[in-house]
Amino acid sequence: MKKRVGQFLFDEIAKQNVDKVFGVPGDFNLAFLDDIVANPNLDWVGNTNELNASYAADGYARIKGLAAMVTTFGVGELSAINGIAGSYAENVPVIAITGAPTTQVEKAKRYVHHSLGEGTFDDYQKMFEPITTAQTYLTEENALTEVPRVIQAALENKRPVHIHLPIDVAMKEIEVPEEVEYPEVKSFDLKPTMAKVEKLLKDSKKPVIITGHQINSFGLHKEVEQLAEKLNLPVAQLSLGKSSFNESSKQYMGIYDGSVAEPRIREYVDESDVVILLGAKLTDSATSGFSQGFADDVIVTLNHKDVKVDGEVIQQPSLPGIVEALQNIDYKFEGEFPQYEWPEDDAYDLNDQPLTQENYFKVMQSFIRPNDILLADQGTSFFGAYSLAMPKGATFIGQPLWGSIGYTLPSTLGTQIADPSRRNVLLIGDGSLQLTVQEISTMIRQQLHPVIFVINNDGYTVERKIHGEKEPYNDIQMWDYKALPAVFGAPDTPTYDVKTSQELFDAMKAIEEKPDQLHLVEVHMAVEDAPEKLEKISKRFAEQNK
Repeated sequence: MKKRVGQFLFDEIAKQNVDKVFGVPGDFNLAFLDDIVANPNLDWVGNTNELNASYAADGYARIKGLAAMVTTFGVGELSAINGIAGSYAENVPVIAITGAPTTQVEKAKRYVHHSLGEGTFDDYQKMFEPITTAQTYLTEENALTEVPRVIQAALENKRPVHIHLPIDVAMKEIEVPEEVEYPEVKSFDLKPTMAKVEKLLKDSKKPVIITGHQINSFGLHKEVEQLAEKLNLPVAQLSLGKSSFNESSKQYMGIYDGSVAEPRIREYVDESDVVILLGAKLTDSATSGFSQGFADDVIVTLNHKDVKVDGEVIQQPSLPGIVEALQNIDYKFEGEFPQYEWPEDDAYDLNDQPLTQENYFKVMQSFIRPNDILLADQGTSFFGAYSLAMPKGATFIGQPLWGSIGYTLPSTLGTQIADPSRRNVLLIGDGSLQLTVQEISTMIRQQLHPVIFVINNDGYTVERKIHGEKEPYNDIQMWDYKALPAVFGAPDTPTYDVKTSQELFDAMKAIEEKPDQLHLVEVHMAVEDAPEKLEKISKRFAEQNK
């Protein structure tokens, strides 16, 4: 069957359960955007800018398992590169497609727009190499093999890939077979490695599993819960990987975040003689500035293509293969461990006093429902929200490793589009919102209905706590946040001006009565107020920067 290269590319992407493509049009991609519009299995989601498109694609991929976005050459792809780097850091598979000048223009080294005026056309491709797991320059001759290769790489490694597609190549017709051949996924014999893990566990007195973000990336929640139950091992989560383990499970202890962890959890984990990192990385934000209390020599690292057991280092095994192999271990822990204490219902105070961060998150705990998607931006929102108890089926999304503020607003666009049946709740601060606020416009155009809570505390709180609490570089311009939906063309959107816990509670009740509408809640709090964990972690960050 004859297909244009661009048509073939998007047909193959659509086969992977992708039904939306994010991006911004430009003259070097316009012709093959027609192939997206014409594809019965795909819809084009135009974004307000390429950075927001990359964040939206990231959110979509976290829910659907893969995402695609299109930008134009140079100005477009470089605007998106920050978001793609974040997807790489946090194991999120996004196919980033760049529409490029024609092959004739490139060969002639012409000084075309969006180039550097040097006659070179591979500069931007090189920039993507360290932040993508695979890259390709599509041609008429290699499309049949390269398209499956990079798609497979994104799926296998849960990381972004980059496709450079000259506009004339996209329009060329190629012969496509009925069955497109994809690379074979290689298996790896883990029996000798699992024998070592088994021996370490049998010799241990206080083992623990710490789960992280890669469990979310590979969708291994059910398998890991079954594994923990079979081995009767306690499980702690990192904040980088929140919702990687069922918090209702009897195996669950709680969040481990180094020195600021709840004392019972911190004592157990810090005293453990075998710490299994399962799809988890010990980053500074996840460990409160590397304040974990256990020694490096008790760590067993079982991450995707990164296995370290008793001096052995292997870089071939996939995380799904590792989890499957762990099921065959002949071991069951007979000791005791602390179990997660679910917060009491209605543990908040309703009053007419100025709302505090502490009471805000207590009230928020009562608002979260099973199956919700809760997004918390990298500020007071994240550091307060990652301690919330997540009901079964709920998903938590933050970006604590890459930590690009403003990420979650466009990401909410992506997560809501990925599964419109689930309620999306966004917690974001005013400083973060101002970076990517335009994407509320796209939410309105797409007729989405997330619930957005904007903390208005007049500036960059995390930065204030780390350094320069009263310096002008941590100040921002005050906006009327509740007026934003009207600015973006939806004056009938319900908005709320909240200054007390009682007003917050009343707003939440009103929101629940109208689940099919976008809601925006402007929540006022004191400039100096911050969640308790942020107060402690910021001090660690300040020390780390000396």
